Amino acid sequence: MTLGRDMRRTAGSDEATPSDESLARPSRLPTVLRALRHRNYQLFFGGQFISLIGTWMQTVAQSWLVYRLTGSAALLGLVGFSSQIPVLLLAPVGGSVADRFDRRGIVVATQTTAMCLALILAGLTLSGWVQVWHIFILAALLGVVNAFDIPTRQAFVVDLVGRKDLINAIALNSSMLNGARMIGPAIAGLVVETAGEGWCFLLNGVSYLAVIAGLLRMEVTARTPVPVPGAPTAAIIEGFRYVRQTRPVRTLLLMLGLVSLVGMPYAVLMPIFADRILHGGPRGLGLLLSAVGSGALAGALALAMKKSLHGLGHWVAFSALGFGVSLILFSLSRSFWLSAALLLPVGFFVMVEMASSNTLIQSLVPDALRGRVMAVYSMMFMGMAPFGSLLAGNLAHYLGAPTTVAIGGIVCMAGAAVFGWHLPALRHETRQVIVALEAAGGEPAEEATGEAGALARLEADRPREEEQPG
Repeated sequence: MTLGRDMRRTAGSDEATPSDESLARPSRLPTVLRALRHRNYQLFFGGQFISLIGTWMQTVAQSWLVYRLTGSAALLGLVGFSSQIPVLLLAPVGGSVADRFDRRGIVVATQTTAMCLALILAGLTLSGWVQVWHIFILAALLGVVNAFDIPTRQAFVVDLVGRKDLINAIALNSSMLNGARMIGPAIAGLVVETAGEGWCFLLNGVSYLAVIAGLLRMEVTARTPVPVPGAPTAAIIEGFRYVRQTRPVRTLLLMLGLVSLVGMPYAVLMPIFADRILHGGPRGLGLLLSAVGSGALAGALALAMKKSLHGLGHWVAFSALGFGVSLILFSLSRSFWLSAALLLPVGFFVMVEMASSNTLIQSLVPDALRGRVMAVYSMMFMGMAPFGSLLAGNLAHYLGAPTTVAIGGIVCMAGAAVFGWHLPALRHETRQVIVALEAAGGEPAEEATGEAGALARLEADRPREEEQPG
């Protein structure tokens, strides 16, 4: 039983998606860019890239604005908490909505709402009326928008390229995100220093027009959303049940949640490193975050060059370990340029860990459950971050930012060791499941069982077992 055969049995298969082979154009694009042969994905990629540059500009400017108004590490963490806690609370609802309704329409609505929030923040800041409580409210509202936007956009990718190019599309998405993370903060540092934070918020608001225009130009009308039977709460529970019963997906999500909780909050403390420790000011903050983006872009491109899912479980373990080591080394540096250099592997390893997890999970999930499972992914990826931001802000208040980041790195290393230790047993367990199903001569009673067994084949150490999604 191959992964390709499993995937063709799932609900909402590729045949229902017009943006698949029917809209894929013959191309001589290199393998690393193969997902861009799909017209819809070209529109998505271009619009998102412009919009994400604006998003990163706002992220840097908002952090600096809070720090300038308060000078408080705890409040930096609290703003991060307020912007991310809605994802943890509402992402299951957002995932259920993504499985019930047209995904493109949902993304258009969320992006339009986010644009309005950015323009409101720009108006308050440029007028000089902005106060910290304004930032908290707008950050929380944006978190609500993201609770619906993130799982829908994650699920929408397969509608644009089909399963054959899914691994490449996810890697290119990561490349796009981190290319923007490399450019946006650098621009933001210059804009904040010369014109103020409000112009970053304004430019971000305008940048949303690019992604909205791209979405409206797509040809995805032939895709009919898969109806989800039962009450909305039952549909949400079904997504959690799938994750709980599918050990490979559950294990990947737990590892991702740990990294998000203890490792990723280093970003919340970047204004403190840029100002008090490395004495770089707002321009230095932009350069530090651009270094993270540069490393992450390299990691995403490394993943984009992979043609199969073989060995990605080991990539997850190794990258989580490398992320932890890099965070510890960064926390020890007191030289600006050395710190910037150390942020390159920080970005590289965290992107490889998250994009590899995303790729494996998306390749194992039936389309009928994709939105809901990616909602759980969003909860682990962003939903754990508010608690990490809150914890990091308070720890930094008492222990200092360097010690806080070092503690996060140590915990990531420990998590990577545990994940790597259990990986062989996980492969063995899922292999037994798939062998038992084939010996019975029947189809798996539930999609989760067959998809879980597929990971064993993907992770087997025999070259003949390598598979591509689709």
